[in-house]
Order: sequence, then structure tokens, then C-alpha cells
Amino acid sequence: MKRRLESLARHVGGRVSGDGSVMISGLAGTEGAQEGDITFVTNERFLPLLKETKASAAIADQEIADVSIPLLVVPNPRLAVAKILTLFTHQPYVAGGISDQAWVSPSATVSKDATIYPFAAIGDEAEIGPRVTIYPGVSIGPQATIGEDTVIHPNVTVYPRSILGKRVVVHAGTVIGADGFGFVKEGEQNVKIPQVGIVEIEDDVEIGANCCIDRAAFGKTVIKKGVKFDNLVQIGHNVQIGEHSIIVAQVGISGSTKVGKNVTLAGQVGLVDHIEIGDNVIIGAQSGIIKDVPPNQVVVGSPPLPYRQFLKVAAVWSRLPEMKKELDLLRKRVETLEKQEDSKKK
Repeated sequence: MKRRLESLARHVGGRVSGDGSVMISGLAGTEGAQEGDITFVTNERFLPLLKETKASAAIADQEIADVSIPLLVVPNPRLAVAKILTLFTHQPYVAGGISDQAWVSPSATVSKDATIYPFAAIGDEAEIGPRVTIYPGVSIGPQATIGEDTVIHPNVTVYPRSILGKRVVVHAGTVIGADGFGFVKEGEQNVKIPQVGIVEIEDDVEIGANCCIDRAAFGKTVIKKGVKFDNLVQIGHNVQIGEHSIIVAQVGISGSTKVGKNVTLAGQVGLVDHIEIGDNVIIGAQSGIIKDVPPNQVVVGSPPLPYRQFLKVAAVWSRLPEMKKELDLLRKRVETLEKQEDSKKK
């Protein structure tokens, strides 16, 4: 499939600087691009590479002097790259039907437009919507619901009664709806609290590989629409995550915590149970959050500090040994001076 550069510009809401009739057949990095490709620069330090690239055109956020190839100028090159790459790589859905080597309960409802690969298992009274793709090794529990255009990659487990919305993507090895971690002490014994709730995942959510989203003790664990998970994320029972939030790798969220809309939790962030994270909050990597964070904050650290304050504190850390030596020396000098003053008074 080939597209004129001017057509791509319309598709991404940009403008062409140069020959808009150039035909583009793909997208590639500046060094690996060939004739027919469109390349891109997302940082000024990469601009010199455009003078050497073999690409037929480039995406940039400004016009660039001394570059011979046409430019597609947009405010956000990374967004344009995502849209153009999707345009060139998208494959129309073709229903593959149900493999003879899959097991589907007689009481399950499966759309005639679904694709179910070998060794998948669909439980009793489960509902599989139109254009759903279920890859090998997937287990869909009884009474689970999978919405239209959802893709579930190999070896995913969806526990009973879990609800997945439309256009959800679940990557390999993820477990949705396992028991929440709920126990109460009786002497030295740990008595299990039955986890009788469910998981509900709304539309347009993407969940990375090897994530775990626990069912609620009562009610629902809820992942709102548009949320994106990296790999290796743990979500405890009764957690709620607001629309369009981003949860990066190795984040752990304890039970009954509420995360607002458009929140970013960077890698290895840990949240204790029963707290609230406000809308539009950004929490830096490896932070440990033990209390509520108000909306529109950027915090880092354990305990967390406002970002600018954290930078000031971090700048001091490496100097602490030297500062302690100076403090010890000053303390001795003060003690000496005090002794001299005392001796004078006597």
C-alpha cells in the first residue's frame, strides 16, 4: 500500500513542506530508511541525520534548512508516527471461526465472527462477542463476558464472571480475576476471606504481559476505559483505576485504592491500600505512596515529595558524608569554645 505524502499529512493533521506528491510505502528510522520510506525526528539532536538519510520524506515539528527531502510538519511527531505506522500495518479482521482443537462449552455463546485458536477453552455460559480473537492456551471461565473486537493473546486466564469490554487487548500470560489477597489472623493461622466479587475492564484498555488483576472481595475491581498497562503489573482487590491512566512495569497497587483519571504511575511504584490518587497525578519511578495524593501533583520518592523539592533533596544526598564530617568538626569547635568561655568565667 502506497500513500502520497500530502494524503498522510491530511491523515495526521499536518502540512507538507516540499513535494507533497512523493509516494510513501512505509515508515522507518533515519538510519535504516530506504527510498519510499518516511522517517522522523523527535528530538533536535537527531536533525543532522536527516541530511544523510535515504528516506523519501521525514516527519518533523518544524521546517529544517539544508534538508533536501520533503517534510511533513506536525506539532507532535511521535503522535504522527503512531498514526502513520498504524495506517501501514493495520490488517483488516478476517474471522477464523472456532478451531476443532478448542473446547467450547455447549452453554457458551460465541459470535459467528469470532476467532478461537487451538487449545483455548471457553467455559459454561461465557459470552464471546463479534470479531473477538482468542489465541492458543487461553482459558475463559464460566459466565465471563468478552466484548467485541477484543484480542486475548496466548496463555491468558480470565476467571469466572470477569467482564472485558470492547477493543480490549490482553497480552500473554496475564491473569484476570484471580482471588484477591484477603486473610485474617486466628492465632497464628491465616484464615482466608472468600473473594466473591469480580473484575470489570472497560473499553479500549490494553494490558501488558504477565499482569495480575485480582477480583474484588465484594463488588468489583474496575479498570476504566482507555487505561494502558505495561508488563508485570499487580492490581489488588477492589482497586479502581480511572480513565486513560498509564501504569508502567512492576507497579503494585494494594486493595481498595482508588486511582484517578489520566494518572501516570512510573516503574516500580507501590501504593498502599485504601488511599486515593487524584486526577492528573504523576508519580515518579520507585516511589512508595502511603497516603492520599491530591489532584494535579507530581511527586517522587519514599516518602513522596513534590518533584522540585525531591530534586533539591537528591542533590544533597551525595554530599551527606562530607556534610557530616563538617558538622562533627563544627560541633567540636563549638564545644572547645564553650569550655574556654566557662574557664574564663571561673
